[in-house]
Amino acid sequence: MAATEKPHLGTVESHGIFYSIRTLDPVTSMNLSLNDRRTLKLPATPVYKMAVPLQYSSYSQALESYTLHYFSTAFTSQDYADALEKSILFFEGQRSGKLPLNQRLTWRGDSGLSDGSAYHVNLVGGYYDAGDNVKFGLPMAFTTTLLAWSVIEFGSSMRNQITNAKEAIRWSTDYLLKATTATPDTLYVQVGDPNMDHRCWERPEDMDTPRNVYKITTQNPGSDVAAETAAALAAASIVFKESDPSYSTELLQTAMKVFDFADRHRGSYSDSLNSVVCPFYCSYSGFQDELLWVGMTSDLGTKILLSKEFLEKTTEEFQLYKSHSDNYICSLIPGTSSFQAQYTPGGLFYKATESNLQYVTSTTFLLLTYAKYLGSNGGVAKCGGATVTAESLVAQAKKQVDYILGDNPAKMSYMVGFGSMYPQHVHHRGSSVPSKNAHPNSISCNDGFQYLYSSSPNPNVLVGAIVGGPDNRDQFADDRNNYQQSEPATYINAPFVGALAFFSAEN
Repeated sequence: MAATEKPHLGTVESHGIFYSIRTLDPVTSMNLSLNDRRTLKLPATPVYKMAVPLQYSSYSQALESYTLHYFSTAFTSQDYADALEKSILFFEGQRSGKLPLNQRLTWRGDSGLSDGSAYHVNLVGGYYDAGDNVKFGLPMAFTTTLLAWSVIEFGSSMRNQITNAKEAIRWSTDYLLKATTATPDTLYVQVGDPNMDHRCWERPEDMDTPRNVYKITTQNPGSDVAAETAAALAAASIVFKESDPSYSTELLQTAMKVFDFADRHRGSYSDSLNSVVCPFYCSYSGFQDELLWVGMTSDLGTKILLSKEFLEKTTEEFQLYKSHSDNYICSLIPGTSSFQAQYTPGGLFYKATESNLQYVTSTTFLLLTYAKYLGSNGGVAKCGGATVTAESLVAQAKKQVDYILGDNPAKMSYMVGFGSMYPQHVHHRGSSVPSKNAHPNSISCNDGFQYLYSSSPNPNVLVGAIVGGPDNRDQFADDRNNYQQSEPATYINAPFVGALAFFSAEN
């Protein structure tokens, strides 16, 4: 190798007849002709490694390609706004209960209207978590927390979608209030037997599987699900503080009571309820994190995250939290000394074979929120001897958002109804079985399986749903039977709402 020059955040290396520019971003590495040794100024980007740089026969060709690829965006602010609207609309497809007159996904109908009645409680409403007809309390509470947090942090960027976002939150909190107040010292955490439900393939409007009700009590505690429910109510109280003060007060007061219940009667709901919540939504990490989380969100409705607090204080205790948070953020950024995350060849954050995009959307939201906190305080994330700026976190988050929306090797949008190519065979009972409008007669438990195994596209488009996503090689099977990749979930969409709101406001 001959002499090496170093333009901004990139190295220009001589390799025989080509000039190779190795930047800190895989998509911008390229080769320039040795006949032109002008310096190309490169912007700050997260560090990646590219095995084989692209080759160009002329500097102008390379510069044009580089400029188009790096400085142009795959999507406009209007595209993000469109995706934002769709990401919120998705929640209407997950509704349980009596649907309102302004229901926009009209292929859905009323369902679960007697939920809880056999136990003399009213548990009508709420959300089905994914592609089945069970109402799981833990993911519903988590979804609500993340939706509320999205509005708290980025609601000012939602413009005409803020009302829809609040309605999506309220549909859940109305249900959670019922679940927390129906019986003293009791929290109802699930409606439906998941094992029986999964033996059927039927739309929610027809479901005739057992609607068993499951609860936690002082004798059978569940601090994790109780604390997450309290966090959801507390976060939502912030959302409605100005627009509906009385509702906000009710949410906050209930949140504090539920948190007290979770704290006084400690234990994991996975231990109390066992096979009806595991392996579906086990509490793998224990309940301490949920207790800490709700402790912050219920602090008179003024705080939502520890990182925001420690960036405003200099005490040793909070700086310790800052250090831990920096370590996590740095683990996501390639090229830092703390880097541990895995990315696909196409640049997607990858953590698990099943429903990987849930980790991508949550991580993306955290990157943007942390960037916001850093930016508002002039701070940086410290990664060993290096630092990562808020702008770098935003750039990393944007890559993940754009990948989901279609800027990926497959050119596939993983949001249903967005773009020209998106999943057609979504693992979702209501979307895959003909609607009541098209097929008024009941479709039984076993008769519905013909639609699960059908090669035809889903007859009802679940607009805005984000599916599980591709594998670690960027491969995606648009197959209804492959639930790991083709099933949507409320907790995939919830944090993405905030991310899309952020980018819809960017120029």
